[in-house]
Amino acid sequence: MVPRLSKSDALKLLRECFKSGVVEYHPHFAQRCRERDVDPADAQFVLRKGIIYDEPELDVRFQEWRYKVEGKPPDREKRLKVVITFMERDEVLVITVMLDKR
Repeated sequence: MVPRLSKSDALKLLRECFKSGVVEYHPHFAQRCRERDVDPADAQFVLRKGIIYDEPELDVRFQEWRYKVEGKPPDREKRLKVVITFMERDEVLVITVMLDKR
């Protein structure tokens, strides 16, 4: 398990994973994209350009820290939240996507 990271450190690590690490997508992510009519490219835009506003949450079932990356993709009215966790320091797992209710 990767130890709890600050919001800014998690964001830096996420961006590094896109540059030279591994970005994996959980099947649950693809399912939620279909159900919520979210283009995976929009979610990827949020991962590349979004911000982590909330503190990380520990998923006790899997013993992993989860982070919500938030942002508004171009040409979309609603903001998205994309939930991620780090499997290793150079490997991020994209778990799910949600429409922001704000």
